[in-house]
Amino acid sequence: MLFRASSQGDSADTYPKGFRGGACTIETENLIIGYSGYYLPADFESPENTLRSPYVPVQCGNVPEPATLNISIDLLYPESARDYLLAQRLVKVDAIDNNQKEQKILSISAQQHPSGVITQAFKLNEPGQYILYLEGKNIKNTNIQVKIPIKVGSDWKDHFKKLFSTFLRKD
Repeated sequence: MLFRASSQGDSADTYPKGFRGGACTIETENLIIGYSGYYLPADFESPENTLRSPYVPVQCGNVPEPATLNISIDLLYPESARDYLLAQRLVKVDAIDNNQKEQKILSISAQQHPSGVITQAFKLNEPGQYILYLEGKNIKNTNIQVKIPIKVGSDWKDHFKKLFSTFLRKD
């Protein structure tokens, strides 16, 4: 098995910035976060005597099908990010005539996260491209915006890449 991701210490601007213990990292000028997600397939029926649901890990925002998605965002750096007022906004991105239009799905008002962890659960009912924005201001009153891309569903290119990942060069 071969997982291709940049290391934590390089200066690449690509997503994922890196991969650490089930979380992908995203770095902006003012904030570094770790993102991990878990989905529960839409057709899952919970047995009566189960202790917990069998959520499946999501690899850096790629959800194979419409599902309930539980996310966890770790505020990695700076540590003062725990004191920032951060809001969440989930949008669905639609491409119309070569223009991208964002349709708001969910909005959560700004709040501090003293534990350094933000958790959220939501249901994505249809395939497509989504973005979860984490927005706010740091202690210097500088605007912060982190985009977490979430792709729901896969197409033939995704299957091709997975099947031949060992033989494909990374750009």
